Amino acid sequence: MSDSAPAREAWGSRIGLILAMAGNAVGLGNFLRFPRQAVENGGGTFMIPYFIAFLLVGIPLMWIERGVGRHGGLRGHGSIPCIFVSIWKHPVAKYLGVLGLFMPVVVLIYYCYIESWTLAWTWASLRGATQGLDQAGMQAYFRSYVDLQNGTVHGFWTPFVFFFITIAINFYVVSKGLTAGIERLAKIGMPILFVFAAILVVRVLTLGTHDVMVDGVLTQSSPIDGLNFMYTPNWSLLGNPKVWLAATGQIFFTLSVGMGSLQAYASYLKKKDDIALSGIATAATNETAEVVLGGSLAIPAIVAFFGVAGATAIAKGGSFDLGFIAMPLVFNQLPGGAVMATAAGVMWFGLLFFAGITSSVAMATPALSFVEENFGWTRKRTATVLGFIALLLGLLHLVFYTKGFLDEWDYWAGTFGLVVLALVETILFVWVMGPDAMWKEIHEGASIRIPTFFKFVMTYITPVFLLVMMIWWTIQEAVPTLLMSNVAADQHTARWASRGLMLAILLFQLWLIKAAWRRRVLDGKEVAR
Repeated sequence: MSDSAPAREAWGSRIGLILAMAGNAVGLGNFLRFPRQAVENGGGTFMIPYFIAFLLVGIPLMWIERGVGRHGGLRGHGSIPCIFVSIWKHPVAKYLGVLGLFMPVVVLIYYCYIESWTLAWTWASLRGATQGLDQAGMQAYFRSYVDLQNGTVHGFWTPFVFFFITIAINFYVVSKGLTAGIERLAKIGMPILFVFAAILVVRVLTLGTHDVMVDGVLTQSSPIDGLNFMYTPNWSLLGNPKVWLAATGQIFFTLSVGMGSLQAYASYLKKKDDIALSGIATAATNETAEVVLGGSLAIPAIVAFFGVAGATAIAKGGSFDLGFIAMPLVFNQLPGGAVMATAAGVMWFGLLFFAGITSSVAMATPALSFVEENFGWTRKRTATVLGFIALLLGLLHLVFYTKGFLDEWDYWAGTFGLVVLALVETILFVWVMGPDAMWKEIHEGASIRIPTFFKFVMTYITPVFLLVMMIWWTIQEAVPTLLMSNVAADQHTARWASRGLMLAILLFQLWLIKAAWRRRVLDGKEVAR
């Protein structure tokens, strides 16, 4: 593959770059998955392995993925298959890179469906549709929206309409390109997200005490109890490997690493763009959104009205129960009546929408870059075709959501696959390129010097950490998931169909890679091997 780079689009401004990178990292997982994981895994106990994993895996991967992306971008490549070949000149490298196409495309499709819920609930908040509902009523309201096979109080076509709108917005943004589309969205969406979150945090933390029934006994609970739960560790639980696994897994979700989207964004960096400082800035922004805002919003609010035991029970129901059932119940009980409930609902689901869309447009970028650079399609044509495919495949999630169709995609592509890609890219960038070359690449144009300690971490600790995590997940979760242990019999058909569709997507992408390289050979861009 040629080492000379054709002219490619570049980021328009430093602030746009920072906000877009932060938008990629800050997603639904910051405000939905993190509170659930923290509550379910002991609150303060969870935070200790969380920050250790952030230091040993999260921050190193932020630098690695920026380095990988910029290295490829300077050679004219914006997708993982091409980038991997620029690092490792071996025929198998491009096929390993399929992971960087497969994960973002698969996750993008079902992520947009979940993203559409936030639009639907924003509209419901404006209409006051969830006001006056008790916990059972709120659960029924949510279940009715996602269970199309058993009828819905929302109107059968309502979920389809909001999904179509979400897809249309996403692919309109990416069709406009880097500066006019993605960067402009980030400049609008990220400030709104932080303003909404900050207002809600202040309102939640200024709530007083509330009566809570715990095991038949009336007691009082407050937001401070939620903060105490979050930051007071139970040291006896630190020996539980599941807590460490959950914490490390959350780092992948919270930073959006191992996906392929960050590398695609970084491919548009210039040679002298600082990736050392920007990596830290993005990580800090994300942690502010997750720990300071997400953790100080959902957990104290739910603990204040349901107590620690009630919050734990809600968390066991899943992230969606926490975000789409428990939080609207909290808003209905805020002082200020219907007006406050409406305002809080619009801000909560509005910030979730912006958190979601700034991540989903990033997921679309690797596939767009691959097709544009290898097949000569325009950005608008590529976005239109990919959007149409996402719409069609996403409809299957709407229809078969309650049959576990989405769960399969979320686990294999959105969970397990992230660790696999992260491990592969770490080995290539650190070991194949060489630790010294890696360290030099990261510091190119850097205004700060990363402590040498991190060179040791990235060379030895991070890859070992990832390998252990992958092996543990394979034993503890991947094998039982593959065998459908504890899965209801009526879901087996839909889940196997879901896996078959994922396999078809993977095989099609492998064929596209092969076709792209055949085209490169014919065009003289690649030396036949």
